[in-house]
Amino acid sequence: MRIIQDPILVENVIRVFSISAISFAVAFALTPLLTHFLYKYRLGKSIRSDEASPVFTKMHKKKEGTPTMGGVLIWGTVIILIFLFYLLSQLDFLSFDKLNFLSRSQTFLPLAALGLAAVIGLADDFLNVFKIGPKGGGFKMRHRLLLYTFVAIIGAIWFYFKLGWDVIHIPGFGDISIGFWYVPLFILVIVATSFSTNEADGLDGLAGGILLICFAAYAVIAFMQGKVELSMFCGAIVGGILAFLWFNIYPARFFMGDTGSMSLGVTLGVVAMLTNTVVILPILAFPLVLESVSVLIQLPYKKLTGKRIFLSTPIHHHFEAKGWPEPKVVMRFWIIASISAVVGLAIGLIGMG
Repeated sequence: MRIIQDPILVENVIRVFSISAISFAVAFALTPLLTHFLYKYRLGKSIRSDEASPVFTKMHKKKEGTPTMGGVLIWGTVIILIFLFYLLSQLDFLSFDKLNFLSRSQTFLPLAALGLAAVIGLADDFLNVFKIGPKGGGFKMRHRLLLYTFVAIIGAIWFYFKLGWDVIHIPGFGDISIGFWYVPLFILVIVATSFSTNEADGLDGLAGGILLICFAAYAVIAFMQGKVELSMFCGAIVGGILAFLWFNIYPARFFMGDTGSMSLGVTLGVVAMLTNTVVILPILAFPLVLESVSVLIQLPYKKLTGKRIFLSTPIHHHFEAKGWPEPKVVMRFWIIASISAVVGLAIGLIGMG
C-alpha cells in the first residue's frame, strides 16, 4: 500500500516537534543553574498567615522556604529559542531558518504578552520572597486583578484598533462580528485565564500539568489553522513546561511562582484570541474554570452567611483538606484536563470551517 505524504506538511510537523524537543532539552539543561541561584540566594516562597484561610495555612506551612520563580525556566527558554533561531536564520546558518518561529502576524503578540506578564509576575514573586506587602508579602488579589486588566487592555486595544479584529468564531455556526464588544470580551478572557491559572498554582505539578495539556491542544489547533509558527511557539512552551514538571512534581524542588502562572495564563488567553477559539477555551481548559469558579462562589457565600461551601479554596485545597494525598489530587486534575482538552479540541476542529 502506497502512502501519499505531503512533504510540506511533514516538514511542518517536524518543525513543531523539533522545537518542542529542543525547548525541553534547553530548559532541562538550564535547571541546575536556576536552582543553584534560587537556593544560594534563598529565594523561597513565603506562606501567608491568613486568618481567613486557616486550613490552607496549616496544610502548606511546611512548604515555606521552597524556592519560587521557577516559571523563569519556561518563559526564559521560549525567549532564548525564539531570538536565537531568528538570529541564526538571518545569518543563513545551515537550515536554522526552518526553526525560526518569530512571526509578526503569529507570535509577536503572544511573545509580548508572555514577556510583559512575566516581568510583572517576577516583581510579585520578589515582594513575596522578601515579605514586602500585607500578610507575608506580595500583591493582594485585587492588585493582581488590576495588573491582569492592565495587560489585557493593552492587548485588547492592539487587537481591535490596530488589527481591526471584531469577530468571534462559534463552532458549527461560523463567524459573528461583535464590534466594540470585542474589547471587553478580550479583557475578560485575559483576566479570567490569568486569575484561573494563578489559582491553580497551589499544588506541586498542578498548574504545570494543566497548562502543558492546554498549550499542547492549542499547538494542534494553531497547526490545523495553518499558523505553523504559532504552533511552534506553543510547542516551545510545552517543552519548557515538561522540563519544569520534571523538577516540580511532588515533592517540588521549586515552584512556578507568579512569574510563571501569570505569564502563561495571559499567553493562553492571547493564543485563544489569536486562533479565534475563545468559545471553546472554557471547555478545553475546564480545570482552570473549576478553580476560579470555586473561589468566586466561596467568597460571596462566606461573606453573606459566614459559612463555607468548600473546606478551602481553590477547589484543589478542598480535596486536600478532605484527606486526599497531594499527588492524587494533582493526577486526577491532570486526567480531567486531558479529557476536557480532547473534547474542546474535537469541538474546535470539527467546527473550524
